[in-house]
Amino acid sequence: MNNKIKNKKVLVTGGSGFIGSHLIDRLLQEGANVFCVDDFSTGRKEKTFHHLNNKNFHLTAETILNEKVMEDLIRECDLIFHFAAVVGVHLYVTQPRKVLEVNVDGTKNIFDLATKYNKKVLFSSTSEIYGKNPKVPWAENDDRVLGATTIDRWVYSSTKAINEYLCLAYYKSYGLPSVIFRFFNAYGPRIDEPGSGRVIAILGAQAIQNKPLTIIGDGKQTRCFTYIDDVIDGVMSAIDNEQAIGEIFNIGNDKETTILELAKTIKRVFKSKSEITFVDQKEIYGNSYEDIPRRVPCIDKARHILGFNPTTTLEKGLEKTLPWFKKEHYLSKQK
Repeated sequence: MNNKIKNKKVLVTGGSGFIGSHLIDRLLQEGANVFCVDDFSTGRKEKTFHHLNNKNFHLTAETILNEKVMEDLIRECDLIFHFAAVVGVHLYVTQPRKVLEVNVDGTKNIFDLATKYNKKVLFSSTSEIYGKNPKVPWAENDDRVLGATTIDRWVYSSTKAINEYLCLAYYKSYGLPSVIFRFFNAYGPRIDEPGSGRVIAILGAQAIQNKPLTIIGDGKQTRCFTYIDDVIDGVMSAIDNEQAIGEIFNIGNDKETTILELAKTIKRVFKSKSEITFVDQKEIYGNSYEDIPRRVPCIDKARHILGFNPTTTLEKGLEKTLPWFKKEHYLSKQK
């Protein structure tokens, strides 16, 4: 048990999201008193329902834009994990204004209040930061290469970049202790629903129902898939690490996998009868989306400073995730 977190009051914004809910699991296991804030616009209440009878878990259904509510919570808590955001390909190509309002205004609200009460913030950013930089693997100080502002696909990346600028500025100007994580394709039980745009959520749901596995494009684009337990290990390692303050870390597995390879692995692990099909991205997302050919993290910095070492292979991670997909499919048929 982490004595640095035991009996501490910890605030998790976006705690009913995929990564946030698993973070809450670990914090409670480590003896923390957890306060979760989520407006359920993208998170799901069911992800934290298993903690409702835990006296150390406190759920507030509210937006991070509500300054009064957030101030009351931040004043009382010892540590903040800011993981709330509007996320998902469908949302940032259809509701870019909402993405901007919540991700930028809400995050500034958090940093203002954290500075006021001198509370440490561990912030959830994204591998989307790098855009379509052709140089891989991506190190934390590598360039960002984005498409035109007329392509809504880049609004999420841009809001997260503004968040990082804010985080670093508050650290440099006011001494706000903070750490930034850039996550690379996290997956596992309770992964967001298929509409979130997470490729494992989409293909996994199709495979469990023996529906065609739809791959956007030719399937040669690559990603690095990181099992959720490895992700949370990386996050937890930064809690009391003084070297991590004011720094940015890639949190991901550096094993590169094509989407076609992913589909074949899911089909094999899930023992699915699905066929693999290919679709044009415009059929799914229209003209407001651009794909990224390769997304590969350099994790040397996280290894050196955090001791981060992802160990779960894609196949093993999918095996651990399969029971959740089976349960979700069963529950969906009951509705």
